[in-house]
Amino acid sequence: MSLDVSVIIVSWKVKDRLRANLSALLPSLNGLSAEVFVVDNNSRDGSAEMVSKEFSTVRLIANQENLGFAKANNQAIKEAKGDFILLLNPDMLVFPDTVKNMLAWMKTNQQAVVAGCRLENESGERLPSVRRFPRLSDQLAIVLKFPHLFPSWLNSYLCKNFDYSQAARVDSVRGAFFMINRAAWQNISASALPLLDERYFIWFEEVDFCRQVYKNGGEVWYTPVARCLDYVGQSFNQVDVSNKQLYFQDSMLKYFQKWEPSWQCFVLKSAWPLGRFLAKIFS
Repeated sequence: MSLDVSVIIVSWKVKDRLRANLSALLPSLNGLSAEVFVVDNNSRDGSAEMVSKEFSTVRLIANQENLGFAKANNQAIKEAKGDFILLLNPDMLVFPDTVKNMLAWMKTNQQAVVAGCRLENESGERLPSVRRFPRLSDQLAIVLKFPHLFPSWLNSYLCKNFDYSQAARVDSVRGAFFMINRAAWQNISASALPLLDERYFIWFEEVDFCRQVYKNGGEVWYTPVARCLDYVGQSFNQVDVSNKQLYFQDSMLKYFQKWEPSWQCFVLKSAWPLGRFLAKIFS
C-alpha cells in the first residue's frame, strides 16, 4: 500500500537539532498517510538512542559507519512507500503546514519531478536555495577563491537575481528540502526508484540528481507555497576546513567526470593544489 509521503532524514552528530526537527515534523503530518525514516550515520552522540526512545513511530536505520549522504538516503528510499519522497536535513524545522502545502502544490504540478520550497533563517529572512548547473568557469573560480576578491563573480551561478516570490522552473534546488514525485520520476526514467548517485559522499549529489532529471526529460521547480526554517549545515560545521576541502574536491571532480568533457575535469584537478593552499590562507 502506498502512502502520501515518505520523509527521509540522514543525521550525523546533531542530536538536539534532530529532536527539534522530529518534534515539529511529526505533528505536521497529521491527516496524511506518512512515514518518517531517520538514517543515523554512526553519530555516536546518542542520536539513534534518542530517536528509538522518544519517537517510536519513526523508522530508524542505525549505521555502524558514516556512509555519506547519498548512500544513507538510498537505504531509506529502497524501503519507502510514499508517492512522494522528501529528503529533509536534520537541521531543518518545518512549520505546521509545510509538508501539506508542498504536497498539494506537487500534486497539481505534475511536471515537477523535484521541487524545493522557500528556506528561511530564524529571523524569517529568505535563504538562497536555487542554483544553476555547475560550469567550469564558476567552479574554477570557487577553487581559486576568486569570490573572496570579486564577490559578484558567482552572481549568475548563484542566481542572485532569482525571484523567490514566484514559482519557477530551475536547474537545481538545495538538498536540504528536496521533494521527489516518485511517479513522475518513474515516467521519465528506466529506474523504479529515485536513487542518488552513491559515488558522492557529500556535496553535488542533489545537483547530480537534478541534472539526471533534465537528461531524462523532466523538470525541477522552486515554489514559495511552503516554507521551512533552515539552520544551515549544523552537521558539516563539525568537519574541519581541510577535510571539507577534500570532500568538496572529490565530489566536484566526480561530477565533472560524469557530466562534462574530460579536459574540464583535468583543469579543475590541476587547480586544486593551489585551491587548498588558498583555502588555508582565507580560513
